[in-house]
Amino acid sequence: MSLDIPNLKNGGTIKDFDQRLRDEANEDLADIVHAESTSKTQIIAIYGKGGIGKSFTLANLSHMMAEQGKRVLLIGCDPKSDTTSLLFGGKACPTIIETSTRKKLAGEEVAIGDVCFKRGGVFAMELGGPEVGRGCGGRGIIHGFELLEKLGFHDWDFDYVLLDFLGDVVCGGFGLPIARDMAQKVILVASNDLQSLYVANNVCSAVEYFRKLGGNVGVAGLVINKDDGSGEAAAFAEAVNIPVLASIPQDDDLRKKSANYQIVGTKESQWGEMFAGLGDAVGIAPPVRPAPLDQDGLLGLFDASETGGDYVLVPATDMDMRGKNAVPKESLEVVYEDV
Repeated sequence: MSLDIPNLKNGGTIKDFDQRLRDEANEDLADIVHAESTSKTQIIAIYGKGGIGKSFTLANLSHMMAEQGKRVLLIGCDPKSDTTSLLFGGKACPTIIETSTRKKLAGEEVAIGDVCFKRGGVFAMELGGPEVGRGCGGRGIIHGFELLEKLGFHDWDFDYVLLDFLGDVVCGGFGLPIARDMAQKVILVASNDLQSLYVANNVCSAVEYFRKLGGNVGVAGLVINKDDGSGEAAAFAEAVNIPVLASIPQDDDLRKKSANYQIVGTKESQWGEMFAGLGDAVGIAPPVRPAPLDQDGLLGLFDASETGGDYVLVPATDMDMRGKNAVPKESLEVVYEDV
């Protein structure tokens, strides 16, 4: 084992060596240019607040990509296991975790046909998760990917693998694609409301954090769903330095078709051109390093009268906390009279 010690024979000094170490320690790993991936498969993690429309967006996006001649695998990574329901006409497909547990009790091995199903050229599956109140959803995601590897995930041949994730990246399981470089890029789904943009900003913060640690994952862009034209989501995208890949309007026809499990991401639909454009944008959008906002910056995207952003914090006192039990206490501080 060789030690990196200062070479003092050639004119070097301890001070020079110390400065070099300090420079290396302060180097921002996010600015290092990494070699391009040689894999043709694009693995893309899609994040958004629960109920924002990730499943609607992904089901129609994956269907349109398949119509464009791409081989697409859609994996639901949300414990609700509803990513594929729109794609399969409302039917719930058996999850990987549920099937694995059942097969294990029966002494059988899980086969691809037990957990992966297809429609319109799209292959889809659900990782699943523990029953309500009986386990950790994030840990379930980690276990699900371990099972995928046993099924041969790294040998599969797809152009795109789309991962539908809950936006709670504080959980290590849901932040897996970012933390472990499992995906090449991230796509955000949000609307013109504070809560969905708060989640999107959290994901940007996670990406930035792991970029500083040497990670490769970047944000490819934002999909604005249920866009009412108020502009907050577009302003957010500009502020964090990511592009808007598509704006899906707040439209009653889209709402009804989604509620009835009808695919609109097809050339036969009036919305086909919009999803075709999104498919093209997703394919070519490079992963970029975002510039996440602080809380005040996020609130600044909205009218202060609507968010309470103009509120000034008022400190509480000990008397406030004691309420009716409040009794003034004599101070033990020694006060010296002026001489």
